[in-house]
Amino acid sequence: MRHATKVAAVIAAAALGLAACGSSETPDTTPGAGGTGTGAPAAGEQIKVGMAYDVGGRGDQSFNDAAAAGLDKAKAELNIDSKEAVAQNGEAESAREERLQQLIDADYTNIVAVGFAYAQSVAKVAAENPDVKFALIDSTDAKGANIENVTFAEHEGSFLVGAAAALKTKTNVIGFVGGVETPLIKKFEAGYIAGAKAVKPDIEIKVQYLTQPPDFSGFGDVAKGKAAAEGMYQANADIVYHAAGGSGGGVFQAAKAANKLAIGVDSDQALTADEAVRDVILTSMIKKVDVGVYDFIKSISDDKFAAGEKSFDLEAGGVDYSTTGGKIDDIKAQLDEFKQKIISGEITVPTTP
Repeated sequence: MRHATKVAAVIAAAALGLAACGSSETPDTTPGAGGTGTGAPAAGEQIKVGMAYDVGGRGDQSFNDAAAAGLDKAKAELNIDSKEAVAQNGEAESAREERLQQLIDADYTNIVAVGFAYAQSVAKVAAENPDVKFALIDSTDAKGANIENVTFAEHEGSFLVGAAAALKTKTNVIGFVGGVETPLIKKFEAGYIAGAKAVKPDIEIKVQYLTQPPDFSGFGDVAKGKAAAEGMYQANADIVYHAAGGSGGGVFQAAKAANKLAIGVDSDQALTADEAVRDVILTSMIKKVDVGVYDFIKSISDDKFAAGEKSFDLEAGGVDYSTTGGKIDDIKAQLDEFKQKIISGEITVPTTP
């Protein structure tokens, strides 16, 4: 049994458009019952949402854009006023704290912190602003009565694209480019390796990280992503998976130049990457950050905010693989068989390499 809250119903609702359903019942505001104790927003009152992006921000074609899609959906369907801000390469921790506080000072009192790099600043700012509600994406390192920790089973989705790479490689050599070497990105690596080796135990997997913490520029450096992938392709890899945010654009450029293949991450990058490189994307590991962001905002709208971890895993539909472009149509049955074995518990995917 997984310890975190399941959200299958939320994912299913998202697929149907997440139509808002009203309730005639008075919200339960007992501490721990899910209600906030403040009552739902008054009729016509806008919900003020501050979105603090990680490095790369809106337009990175990957992680941040997935979060932005959730905000955009909420703006289209709910009464939302939003303000957005973005982290910069090489900034001090104090800059992240100031960014969050500036959003709060501007009266945006429902904050989405996009990425684990915000954990320390969320812990501090949330403690100083107990009436402000936070959604911290990808981390449980900051906890509190006003913090929802939105997490995903990246290792499970990565297993599936690792299996796809092993089924499709012609050289028996594949690669993995991680943006920053952190426990979260190691989950992507672990799943990818496990999936590939489940298909071909003798497959060679090259691994490279672009930066080490506290340098998070590895999520927004196209040149570094390109150089890392070029080295792998030159060393006989024919498919490279990236978990590197905006740096993944460089991986796709290298694949295009080498006439090889790449695997996208977070978003269906065969739809979001630059058009010139979309044809080299074999598949993408989809991580539905948009659903997590929308779910948080909807919970505020419905006065059902609940602190603690909310996990979006493979069983709940929170991660998956994409089929855009048709390049894996011939192996879809095999990938879906792996998917069912993970969901049933027959396969347990490791979280560390």
